[in-house]
Amino acid sequence: MRDDLDFEDELGPWKVVHLHEPRAGLKAVLVVDNVAAGPSIGGLRMAVDVSVRECFRLARAMTLKNASAGLAHGGGKSVLFGDPRMNQMEKERLIRTMASSLRLEEGYIFGPDMGTNEECMAWVHDEIGRAVGLPRELGGIPLDELGATGWGLRHAAEVAARHCALDLAGARVVVQGFGSVGMHAARFLADQGARLVAAADSRGAIEDSEGLDLEALIAFKRSGGSLNDAPCGRRIAPDHLVEVECEIWIPAARPDVIDESNVDRLNTRLVVQGANIPITTGAERQLHARNVLCVPDFIANAGGVICAAMEYGGADERAAFDAIEERVRRNTEQVLDESRKHGITPREAASSMAMERVRKAMGTRRFGLF
Repeated sequence: MRDDLDFEDELGPWKVVHLHEPRAGLKAVLVVDNVAAGPSIGGLRMAVDVSVRECFRLARAMTLKNASAGLAHGGGKSVLFGDPRMNQMEKERLIRTMASSLRLEEGYIFGPDMGTNEECMAWVHDEIGRAVGLPRELGGIPLDELGATGWGLRHAAEVAARHCALDLAGARVVVQGFGSVGMHAARFLADQGARLVAAADSRGAIEDSEGLDLEALIAFKRSGGSLNDAPCGRRIAPDHLVEVECEIWIPAARPDVIDESNVDRLNTRLVVQGANIPITTGAERQLHARNVLCVPDFIANAGGVICAAMEYGGADERAAFDAIEERVRRNTEQVLDESRKHGITPREAASSMAMERVRKAMGTRRFGLF
C-alpha cells in the first residue's frame, strides 16, 4: 500500500485505516489527517469509485477548512465503497458495520457527505455516539435540510462579487451538482436577486437563459426527481454545462470536474466552490490568468463543518448560522485581499493562511502533533 501513501508530508496523515470484511461486503477507508487542534471532523462519502487518494485529498481539505474556520478540530475523511442508492436496509447494515469497526478511533467524528445524510449519521450515533449532522430528533442541526453549506456559499459569493465588480442582483448562476449543497446555494443567491440559468445532477442537465423556475425545481428534486425529467428548462448534455454563459459558476458535486481539459470552456466571471476539490490546481491557475475569480473550496464551503462543530458543542441553529456568516465572510475577504496584494492565486493565499494555523496548533502539542 506504499504507493497510496506517497502523499505524506509535515502535516500528516496521522492515521490511515483500511476496513475490509468480505463476508459483510464492507470495504472502506478512514484518513485522519491532522489532530493538532482537536479530534478531526469529516464526512463519510459513499460511492462506487472512491479511492484512498481521494480520501486523503478530502481529509487534507478538511484539515485546511477546519483550521481556516478557527475550529477546535482537525481534518479527517472516510469513504465507503458502494452505491448510495442501494437497498436502504443494506446501506444501514454497511454503515453500522463501518461505524462499529471504527468505535475506538476517537480522533475521528463522522459527518454527512456525498451519498450519506442525517439518517446515516443517526445510525452512526446509535452505534458509537460520535457523529454530527444529526436529525433534530436527536438534538442535531440538520445541516443538509437547512442548507448550512449553501448559506456559507452565498456569503462567499457576496464578498467575492465585490472583488470582481459584480452585482448579485440579476447575476446568472450555474450549479453543477443540484443536490443538498447546490440547491440551497441557488436558493440563497436567488434571495439576493440572482437567477439560476442552468443546473445538473448525476442524471441530467437543464438550461434556461431567462431563468429556471427554482421553487418548482427544488420541489421536484425533493420528491426524488432527476433533472433529466425536470418540469422546466430544456435538456442539455451534462458536459455542456461548463459552456453556459453566466456570472457565477458553482461546482457542488464530485472532485476534479474542472481540469486542464475543459477549463478553457468555462464561461463565467466568478467560481465559488461548493464541492470539495472540484477543480484541479492547474485549472485554477489558468482561471487566475484569465482574471476569473475562484474562491477555494475550504474557504467557500466551510458552512457545513462550522455548523457541525457548533452542533457538537451544543449550539443552536441561529448561533450556527451566525457563525457561518461571520467566519466565511471574514476568511473570503482575507484570502482575496492577500491574493490581490501578492499576485498569487486565491488557493495559494488560502493554503498559506490555513497551514500557518495548523503549524501553530501543532507547536502547542506534545511531539508537535499527537
